[in-house]
Formats: sequence, C-alpha cells, structure tokens
Amino acid sequence: MLSLSPASWDLSQRSVCFGHTDFQWPPASSSSKAFGLKIGHQRLQSDGMLKTFCCASGEAGRGSAMKKQEIYPQNVNLPPILPKNKKKPYPIPLKKIQRAARADKKLAEMGIEKPLEAPKNGLLVPDLIPVAHQVLEAWKVLIKGLAQLLTVVPVYGCSECPEVHVGQTGHHIQDCHGPSNVNRRSFHQWVKGSINDVLIPIESYHLYDPFGLRIKHETRFDYDRIPAVVELCIQAGMELPEYPSRRRTTPVRMLGKKVINRGGYVGEPKPCRLGDSSSLLAELDTYEACIGQSPPPASDVQQLAEKTLKAYETVRWGVRKLMRKYTVKACGYCSEVHVGPWGHNVKLCGTFKHQWRDGKHGWQDATVEEVFPPNYVWHVRDPNGPPLKGSLKRFYGKAPAVVEVCVQAGAAIPHKYKPMMRLDIIIPDYEEAYLVA
Repeated sequence: MLSLSPASWDLSQRSVCFGHTDFQWPPASSSSKAFGLKIGHQRLQSDGMLKTFCCASGEAGRGSAMKKQEIYPQNVNLPPILPKNKKKPYPIPLKKIQRAARADKKLAEMGIEKPLEAPKNGLLVPDLIPVAHQVLEAWKVLIKGLAQLLTVVPVYGCSECPEVHVGQTGHHIQDCHGPSNVNRRSFHQWVKGSINDVLIPIESYHLYDPFGLRIKHETRFDYDRIPAVVELCIQAGMELPEYPSRRRTTPVRMLGKKVINRGGYVGEPKPCRLGDSSSLLAELDTYEACIGQSPPPASDVQQLAEKTLKAYETVRWGVRKLMRKYTVKACGYCSEVHVGPWGHNVKLCGTFKHQWRDGKHGWQDATVEEVFPPNYVWHVRDPNGPPLKGSLKRFYGKAPAVVEVCVQAGAAIPHKYKPMMRLDIIIPDYEEAYLVA
C-alpha cells in the first residue's frame, strides 16, 4: 500500500515541504505480518534560520521473526600451513593465559583453593555422556564406511611426502618437498594409499586416572595407545571393559597448581578381555580396518557414502563439543596429543629444537584440527577426466579427504564445503590459462 498526500509548493520561499508517505509491505491480511514505515519532512524556521526535520518510524508486527540463514562465501582459502621451524601459535591468547595464572597464584598465596567445576575437578558432566556415546558410535560407522568405500574409490599417497590424492590417477602438480624431489622435478611418487592416508591416526595414551601419576619416559610401555577420539569419549563417560576408567564421586581439590586432594592413588585394574574384544578393538582402530573388506554392491555405494559423510560430521561436531569442557593437550612442536588435565613426561619430541627441551613436549591447549585433522586434498570434479595439472592449480579447490572420498562415491556435497571446493570457478583449458586475469 502506498499513500501520498500532496504537498504545497511555494517558489517564493527558500524551502520545500513534502507530505507524509506511508509504506506497508507486505499487504495486510489475516495471515500475513505487516511492517509499516512512515517518513515525514517538515519545514521548521526559527530565529531567521532554515531547518529541516526528518522523522522515520517503523513498527514490525508482533511475532515476526525471520529465520537467519547461514550464508557461505563464494570462495575461501584453506588455513595456512604452519612452518615446522617455529612453535605453533597458542589457541588462547598468551595474555589471557598469564592473567589466569596470576589469579591462581594470588589465590594460592592467600590459602584459597582454586574453584573447579566439572570436569576440571575430576567429575563427569552428565549432559555430555550421551554425546560421548554418539561420537563413539559414529566413529565406528566412519571407520567401517571408509574401509568399504576405499574398495571402490582409489586413493594414492606419495611415498616421499605426506601428500594424498583421491582419484583414478595421481595428479601432476609439482609440489613435492620430500627427499630427492629435485631429481623428480617435484613430481610426486604415487603409491596405493590406505585408510590411514584418508583418516590420519592421532593416538593418545589411555589413562585409568587422568588426575593420577603422570606417565614417565621409563614407564611409557605400560600404557596402551588408542585413538585420541576414543580416549576423549572414555574420559567423557563412555564405558569400555577393555579400557577401564576411574569414576570419582568426590571432586579433586587444588591449591594453585598443586593437587591437595585427589582421593588417593588407585592401582589400575587389569582390562577385561572378553571373547570378542579383538573385534571391538578392530572397530575402534584403523590399522586393520581394510583387511578382508569386499566391495559393496553398486546399488549401495551412494547410500554408504551418505552414511559415512554423516558419521564424519557427527564425530567432528561431538569432538568440538567435548573439547569445550574436557582438557586436551597438544605439543606446540609436533603432532603428539594427550587427553587429560596435563601432558605426559615422555621424551619423544624430535622436532624443532628438541635438544633444548631434552625431547620433552611443549604442551598447550589443543584444537579440534589437531585431535581430528581434516587432511585437505585436491578436489577432482571429474574422476574419469585428465589428471590435475600444476599450471591450473589456482583454479582447483580442496576438501577434507573423507569428504572427497564420499563425494566421489556419490554423496551430495555439503554446503559448507562448496566454497573451499571452488565449484563456481570454470576451469579453463591449458591454452587459455595464461589469458585469465
């Protein structure tokens, strides 16, 4: 509806006065919500000075709430690759860490215990126990689905560097930085890949009591190494007879950095090895997942890809939600991860300036990408087409390796991965590449 009242024009005066204009959109009805906008212009004159007054008023109908849609950008760049000759940046600003440390020290000097909430005090968070069960079940589905899809979708890995490619043949992009890359003109040396090339195994020590004694270098072989995602679910409330965990009923008390009451040290019980324990451990680990796998029927490949991709998103969502409460530490120099309130004392860090640290890890708070790395690979739009060329790599996109495997198997591309795949960019021919600005 548009209503306009005529205004008076007087050319002898140095001012113009418009009337009122009423806008109403959409049209008012019994089933629609109206939004009114009124704009008025009026000439005000005082003390011989000319002034203009503008008034706008709008009133939305009650209950009119527009659902905010998440809009993804057209193209996004992947996170930069961090140099190996430097320490990783802190996920939490250093000033915030120092401020919290000074506050804890001040409370300790006053003899006041450090206020701790679950799970920082050793107790479980009841609301996150179902999340841990959901993540572990999705982890099993993810491993099993990938093992079956890799019998249909070929995966290649470079024998000289960590590069991975999903496709019928390896790409021809010259970005290999492995040994003797000069002799190969930086071309990759492709070999058949496995599930560990797609889903990078990040392992952690399993602890019966995360608040108990730290793991020493001499006692490192007394503890099992399991996937960090599984250890995170166990500490969040998942019960596995093969990997028992201590469940406290009284909270841990701390004075500064010192634990003053942890409920005593309890000896770790022997794990309960059931008759089918080997099959359960195979479901949680990726090393023997592809052994004895047969290709699925052609009619079930697309459904299996959709199920695997959904499990991948569930694991990523659950890990992020659990890490908001449960502490996970990562080395600032290498890929070592430890699930617990503080890191272990195993001296196996052999990266940048490890001699200065006597091989000890530089622990800091971990990120989701360090516990569950995405492992980005080049996105292939036509798996049966020609291999990717290095001269056209600026037109190619990337995606997590799990997503790329599922997409090539027939799964629909999730909206949040479309910008990094650069699907809206037309790849020119080899002869036309130099003509593109």
